[in-house]
Amino acid sequence: MSHPERPVFTPREVVSELDRDIVGQDKAKRAVAIALRNRWRRRHVPEHLRDEIAPKNIIMIGPTGVGKTEIARRLARLAQAPFIKVEASKFTEVGYVGRDVESMIRDLTELAINMVKHEQAERVEAQAARKAEDRVLDELLKAPGGRKGGYFAVGPDGAIAPTGGSEDREALRRKLRDGELDTHEIEIDAQAGGPGMPLGVLGGGPGMEEIGQQIQDMFSKLPGLGGGKTRRKSVTVKEAMRLLTGEEADKLVDMERVVELALERVQQSGIIFLDEVDKIALSGGRGGGQGPDVSRGGVQRDLLPIVEGSTVSTKHGMVKTDHILFIAAGAFHETKVSDLIPELQGRFPIRVELDALGEAEFLRILQEPKSSLIKQYEALLATEQVTLQFSDDALAEIARVAYEANTRLENIGARRLHTVLETVLEDISFKAPEMRGQTVQVDAALVRARLGGVLEDEDLSRYIL
Repeated sequence: MSHPERPVFTPREVVSELDRDIVGQDKAKRAVAIALRNRWRRRHVPEHLRDEIAPKNIIMIGPTGVGKTEIARRLARLAQAPFIKVEASKFTEVGYVGRDVESMIRDLTELAINMVKHEQAERVEAQAARKAEDRVLDELLKAPGGRKGGYFAVGPDGAIAPTGGSEDREALRRKLRDGELDTHEIEIDAQAGGPGMPLGVLGGGPGMEEIGQQIQDMFSKLPGLGGGKTRRKSVTVKEAMRLLTGEEADKLVDMERVVELALERVQQSGIIFLDEVDKIALSGGRGGGQGPDVSRGGVQRDLLPIVEGSTVSTKHGMVKTDHILFIAAGAFHETKVSDLIPELQGRFPIRVELDALGEAEFLRILQEPKSSLIKQYEALLATEQVTLQFSDDALAEIARVAYEANTRLENIGARRLHTVLETVLEDISFKAPEMRGQTVQVDAALVRARLGGVLEDEDLSRYIL
């Protein structure tokens, strides 16, 4: 049973969307766009072939700061499917203290359940809002002694006056919908949230994270600890509508159906972006060794069955990972892809090398993306009523300095632009509250004045990280 059809981007549209935020790296964009489209194609092939078509996992290789993680972040918005980004370096071999690799499947499942629950809640929103309205009206129309009295209406001065008919209830409903009663305070019975119990002490052994979550769920359902308990509280009508609509939507949503749809979606459309995968490679070959290499090799061995296809136990049921798409990324500057165990390498058939960024790419990064660093700084200082204006030669100079710093120091890619811009704008940012209403022209001369000494000094690291 497949989930309802939703609009899906074509590969060209995916690349076009990624182009709005990421400069260059066309090979990587095309690879992820095709992989995304293949998810849709697989759901439409004859059923006897569907289970045979395995996802073509991707591994992205390239220095830090060239857009690997950024591609994943933007892809998450386009995927229209359960998508999580995890850091491979956070995992440890089963039996060691830390997160086991199966936790990423559990996280993906939770995310899918929230996704489907939100979709289902939107479908019943009108019905839930009507029920919430009735509860708010009941509170508005209660007599002061706590008994339900006659109906009330709001007078011209905003005071609520008693009347006596259902027509007046409808008149009050209209005022409620028009927002005229938003600031009026009422008392409602709202569900009390559980206090939340710190169960971190359970972490450590294999499966303890799952056991800890189950214990926490059990405690949260006990009446004395907030489960199923309501408490009386005073809130504005607007806040009451928000709280009660959420409560009523929760009652209307069929959670068994939500879990069923979410598990199906995870298994058929789930995507996991595995970042920093080079940190679990065994440096100096696959032979193991001492120290962290023992754990690294263990993480690879634990990761292998999940990427190959296995069944993971979650609190909502069993999840098969056979058709989850994995996109891995790593700088691989101290290790090589060949340092991963051969079986794991074989599960990532598509390898994409991302290009290092040069001066021209830095200039495009400053100019082209719709949320570029320049636009971010302009917006930040606009909150202080300071107008920033960058000239073209200033942007060219910033790009040149960033590239020069990457060449002389550690190459940290586009992240260098952050540190260069912070250095250029430090004085303006500090004085901005005293410069209200002013326009600041940032030109090449200003950039050189702020960074000239830095470039002349061989020890750049004293000035730019």
